[in-house]
Amino acid sequence: MSRDTIADIITSIRNADMDRKGTLRIASTNITENIIKILLREGFIENVRKHQEGKNFFLALTLRHRRNRKEPCRTSLNLKRISRPGLRIYSNYQQIPRILGGMGIVILSTSRGIMTDREARLEGIGGEILCYIW
Repeated sequence: MSRDTIADIITSIRNADMDRKGTLRIASTNITENIIKILLREGFIENVRKHQEGKNFFLALTLRHRRNRKEPCRTSLNLKRISRPGLRIYSNYQQIPRILGGMGIVILSTSRGIMTDREARLEGIGGEILCYIW
């Protein structure tokens, strides 16, 4: 039985955002590091630090919150896993969906690495749709 690391980090970030936690710690792998770099570059995450405990590496994320938000169940960060181990979803660069008319991002796993939908359209390559973020 394999674990879905992408779904684990998406769920961890979503739960920490709903609880309004400031920091979050997730296990570090190549895929999670690339996804977190995209989230940091797009402004969904405020800061990332990598640290080691024993032989294991972890990423400490600082989430970005709106200051005046009162309700604990409303999230400012929406993440949705699309392709999963039981059902892979692929798309060519012409059919990559636009989230909220281009306001959100789609994270793709392509032959040139993990990238956003805008980068994939510019390079003219498609791939597996990992998740939507808006």
